[in-house]
Amino acid sequence: MKLSRRLVPDVTTLQAFECAARHGSFTQAAAELNLTQSAVSRQIKDLENQLGVLLFERVRQRVILSDAGQKFLPEVRRLLNQTEELMVRAMASARADSTLSIASLPTFGSRWLVPRLPDFLKRHPDTVINIASRSAPFDFEEQNFDLAIHYGQPVWARATCSYLCSEIIVPAASPAMLATHPVASPEDIVTGPMLHLATRPKLWAQWFEANDMDGRGAYRGNRFDQFSMVIEAATAGLGFALLPRYLIEQEIAAGTLQIVLDRPMQTENSYYLAVPEGKLENPISLAFREWITEQVG
Repeated sequence: MKLSRRLVPDVTTLQAFECAARHGSFTQAAAELNLTQSAVSRQIKDLENQLGVLLFERVRQRVILSDAGQKFLPEVRRLLNQTEELMVRAMASARADSTLSIASLPTFGSRWLVPRLPDFLKRHPDTVINIASRSAPFDFEEQNFDLAIHYGQPVWARATCSYLCSEIIVPAASPAMLATHPVASPEDIVTGPMLHLATRPKLWAQWFEANDMDGRGAYRGNRFDQFSMVIEAATAGLGFALLPRYLIEQEIAAGTLQIVLDRPMQTENSYYLAVPEGKLENPISLAFREWITEQVG
């Protein structure tokens, strides 16, 4: 059965729409796209006819988006970005035997995964790797990844999750912080500044409870939305932080952070590899999964 593409607009038409919306001017859009003003106007008109809605309204020699145009713009930008990404990936992998696209938690990717990648690429030298940060599960059918590194429970729609490793949290601080706030027991931490990961607001309370404290005062202190920022804040001497041990290997080795008490805590969630249905037998994906399991073993 032949698939009709009559509703698929030309990419250049979408570019004209996005450019005109960004500038609020057909003339400036034409200059950026190296077209005439009438050509841009005609492309927009054709798009409006195809959609059956008005995308722009003219106001004092300028054009502004209509309500329909404002709703349409984010999707157009997403589609253009995906198209550009597709072309870049195709160009990057043109001479490679295989490509591997990985979605990774931001701090896990930058601080643990990337420093270890040279070993994987040494074993698979003709592979091109694409890594993108993703903090939460997404639809594999909408985003073309071969696998994702997931923290939480082994649940992901239309994907299979396999266990990677647990997470061990430790209290850490800089030498400067410990010089002014020495720690001999969990009670000493409560009297000093504490740093929090905004997405896990109960982490300190859970740690205090695990160490036979009631957790009062566990929510005081500054908050950051990424572990990487918490690590930098702790290194800068802003306070005590609860951090996954694997994320601060370099700081511990360099002495810029110290584990203040030997009171590790395993969190209730773990790390998993999520692989979309239909890609479970991808050879390079299988090789990566075997490799990363070896790294955490």
